[in-house]
Amino acid sequence: MNIAVCVKQIPDPETPTSQFAVDEAARRVVPAQGVAPVVNPYDPQATEAALRLRDAAGEGTVTVISLGEDSARDAIKHALAMGADEGVLLSDSAFANIDNFQTALALAKAIAKLDDIDLVLMGRAAADWDMGVAPIGVAELLGLPVVTIARAMSAEGSTLTVERVLDDGFQTVEVDLPAVVSISNEFGEPRYPQLRQIMLAARKTVQVWSAEDLGLAPDETGEENRWLPLEALYVPVTESNVEIIEGDSPEEQARTLARKLREARLI
Repeated sequence: MNIAVCVKQIPDPETPTSQFAVDEAARRVVPAQGVAPVVNPYDPQATEAALRLRDAAGEGTVTVISLGEDSARDAIKHALAMGADEGVLLSDSAFANIDNFQTALALAKAIAKLDDIDLVLMGRAAADWDMGVAPIGVAELLGLPVVTIARAMSAEGSTLTVERVLDDGFQTVEVDLPAVVSISNEFGEPRYPQLRQIMLAARKTVQVWSAEDLGLAPDETGEENRWLPLEALYVPVTESNVEIIEGDSPEEQARTLARKLREARLI
């Protein structure tokens, strides 16, 4: 089984709030000084799912794809250290500040460029924008069925059995391969790379593909060609006013509270 896993490098979600800043004029998140970006926390589960399927089949390859700047190699290297076979970095100035739909198009082009991919796996969403549309977009562009938010799966021949997470329970579905599946954090803890695996991964060559390599036209990339224009980006400001309700007894406090709520037209 040949599997493609899409991973993403994002700002560290554990960045202290005091260090998080936004350039509202440029509509950009300002990287926090001294805080390195990390692998999207949902993506190692997708890599783990791919490795389990490959190992159960006894053959095949796991190719990791990431779109981003050169630093995104670290996200690919992490997956290689876990046991993935190959890595591809989609890096080009034309990819700067593109939206999720353009990202899905670039990923779909990269997957189509690979040979005989039986399954495409992704994390359920990227923790920075938390939209979760890339798996569906890639499936639509490749003309493949898609199953979202999987917590378990197994393959038998050309059929994949997937257990999905629902709001009120679980759902088991079968899908013919090739297909696209997004993996939930309920899938379980991913394996932790050992030192020897990390050293071996550091020696592996990561292919770099540009927009031209993917056959993307100039009007399909670039911030000016976003399908979803970014109108504004800012840190929400929340204000709260606290008033202590005083009184000589709980009953008097309750009457005062009720009066204030009526005055505010809340009751």
